[in-house]
Amino acid sequence: MTEETSKLDELAAKFADDLTGLTRGVLGEDTPRFAALNMGTRVRVSPIAADERELRIPVSINGEAVLSLRVRYFCCWDGSSKFLATDQADIHVHYAGIPDPLIRFEYVRTSKEPPGAHIQVHAHRDEMAYLLRLADAGRPRRGLKRRKLPRLSEMHLPVGGHRMRPALEDVLLFMQREFAVDTVPGWRSVIEKRLKTWREIQLMSSVRDAPEVAAEALRAMGYRVERTFPTPRGSQDDVKLYWP
Repeated sequence: MTEETSKLDELAAKFADDLTGLTRGVLGEDTPRFAALNMGTRVRVSPIAADERELRIPVSINGEAVLSLRVRYFCCWDGSSKFLATDQADIHVHYAGIPDPLIRFEYVRTSKEPPGAHIQVHAHRDEMAYLLRLADAGRPRRGLKRRKLPRLSEMHLPVGGHRMRPALEDVLLFMQREFAVDTVPGWRSVIEKRLKTWREIQLMSSVRDAPEVAAEALRAMGYRVERTFPTPRGSQDDVKLYWP
């Protein structure tokens, strides 16, 4: 194992511990523990059983486990090989005993089209199916050519791009707000602390994407900002802040 691989495993294990702290701090100590599993080029972080099977996180309403969460991240180095990055993230909300999820919150680091950060809703509305069938081009039309009817669950709803995407904390807040899922005492402070950390990490990533914009904003607020050495920047097409 190389030093670089060992460091990536270490950072992913810390991330797994943070996710365990989050879910147990909100849903209770019976929530399965997250673990980091090296897959070769990436590290998978998810609730994992002793035999390395992925586990779902049970979510109760009035004491009954009627929902579950399938949560998994694939982690890698960022472009500078200095920071842990998410290569892919899947957060699926399931109704108990139903294989298809109700909602999928997903992220694919390399994707622009469809948007890398998106939501897919597994539901049906006649109006939406009709609109999809009217499409003259794009994904629905390609599906119809294969005699495959478009489904609402195949639509990728954008959620703010690669840097502004929702986190697991947002999904837990959504479930508590909309479904009144069971939580443990102190759950809100756990989420608020974690959300603050997540948003600040994403802000720092955005600043690295657009340092001149950040410097201009700071100067407008009265800060003195100077660049002491040139910072090489890639093409704007490679800057994830501007990706859909």
